[in-house]
Amino acid sequence: MAKRSSKKAPIISLLIIIVFVILWQGVTKFAPDTTVSSSSAPPAVSESLLTAEFLDVDQADCGLFYLPDGKILLIDGGDRGDGEEIVAYLKGKDIEKIDYLIATHPHADHIGGMSDIVDSFEIGKIFAPRVAENDVPTSKTYTEFLASVQKKGLKLTQAKPNTILFEGQDYKAECFAPNSADYKNLNDYSVTVKLSYGIHSFLLTGDAETVSEGEMLNAGFNLDSDVLKVGHHGSDSSSSLEFLNAVTPKYAVISCGEGNDYGHPHSETLERLENLEGIETVFRTDLDNTIIFTADGKTPDGIKFKANNPTVVD
Repeated sequence: MAKRSSKKAPIISLLIIIVFVILWQGVTKFAPDTTVSSSSAPPAVSESLLTAEFLDVDQADCGLFYLPDGKILLIDGGDRGDGEEIVAYLKGKDIEKIDYLIATHPHADHIGGMSDIVDSFEIGKIFAPRVAENDVPTSKTYTEFLASVQKKGLKLTQAKPNTILFEGQDYKAECFAPNSADYKNLNDYSVTVKLSYGIHSFLLTGDAETVSEGEMLNAGFNLDSDVLKVGHHGSDSSSSLEFLNAVTPKYAVISCGEGNDYGHPHSETLERLENLEGIETVFRTDLDNTIIFTADGKTPDGIKFKANNPTVVD
């Protein structure tokens, strides 16, 4: 039997893309720039401390931050299927509002639980990168996130480099990336944020790879930070030696799943981290579960941590 003409297929594909773009634009009228371990309960939240929790969400990413003025920052939302568990975890801590929500980039292991999170909490501002139209994902995960944002009448604020996303008394969140409008790899669109509180700081890189790292280095940003959330789950496509030397972290955190299919973290990355001058501890969620820091913002030894089995570097 002769095959029917497939001329309609490109037309249908084009229509699908147009629908996704319309949905994206509906929630990206950018506003003006203005599996969790129950044994890892955090210390009591204090108004004088910044508390950071890097949640154990297997081969995904999610960071919860209690800011010193009581506001809440959540960066990324785990993978598909993590949303309900993250929501339950936050509600178990009596969190009712997420003041700042950052979706570093549109991969499912970073925004998989975002629709559940947006649906379940009062949300203040949502920050995301502007992705080139030809790179906007058409995945169900991504469109569900956009639909949840639109349903609540929220808008996405574009995360632009060399801007302050938000700030409060003695703390601020500076955006360092992405620095280009178009990348070959979706990971390099990752929003990179330096969260500073007094003399202490956390550098949060999403899945930014060496291309984005190089742009940040060339821009001359002050990358120096006490804690580095290692890019792309410890892949050797991130964490170049030049970048690590600029960050000079005392602590590094790798979010990865036990026995994951990608071999994360890669041995090359671990070697670079462990040989880095000044590094004291490398944490991994596959070994340590949820990792919790507190920072007083005032004293050199004012960063404390809690983890099950941290790897101390000699």
